[in-house]
Amino acid sequence: MGIFPGNKLSKLDKHFEQYSDMEIIGKVVDGEIALYEILIRRYNSFLFKIGRSYGFNHQDTEDLMQDTYVSAYCSLRKFENRSSFKTWFTRIMLNHCYQRKHKLSFKNEIADDLQTEKSKIMFHNSSNDEEITVNKELGRVIENAIQSIPEDYKIVFTLRELNGLSVAETAEAMDISESNVKVRLNRAKTMLRSQIEKMYSPEEI
Repeated sequence: MGIFPGNKLSKLDKHFEQYSDMEIIGKVVDGEIALYEILIRRYNSFLFKIGRSYGFNHQDTEDLMQDTYVSAYCSLRKFENRSSFKTWFTRIMLNHCYQRKHKLSFKNEIADDLQTEKSKIMFHNSSNDEEITVNKELGRVIENAIQSIPEDYKIVFTLRELNGLSVAETAEAMDISESNVKVRLNRAKTMLRSQIEKMYSPEEI
């Protein structure tokens, strides 16, 4: 992401990619700053989906990710492993998104050519051009549907369904109860299906 210019990992450092988050954090704190790039790559798409779920456009989302990486790096020594690094990282990103959303006058945009990571997982690459076109179209419908539901619900949906956080991790990241997470997720799915069915029949879905 360009936070630490010139600190590119060498081929010799590639084996560090197999290390756990805590092992990488320990080495970064001890002075091996270049290894922070591993954590950036590891959570790049993860944070991107969070920013997009708030309705920020591509550029604004990347700016928020930069802010999150810098904030996390500056506070790395304070990370006490009471929760997973992923959850801690998520909370920092959510805080930056919240502050940007409520303190600045941003125009929410949805890039026409964006296909969510979830749709990429749902619809694998195909050699059939027609099928690829349909998959891309449905991917846009899914993202538009996500953007149409209330913020509290789409954040829970993004964390649980797109980023794969557990109920407990989502509850901790959002500072709400686990039962609340389950309720919001069910409501989100209901609202999303309602939105998608306005454009596709159940059979087509």
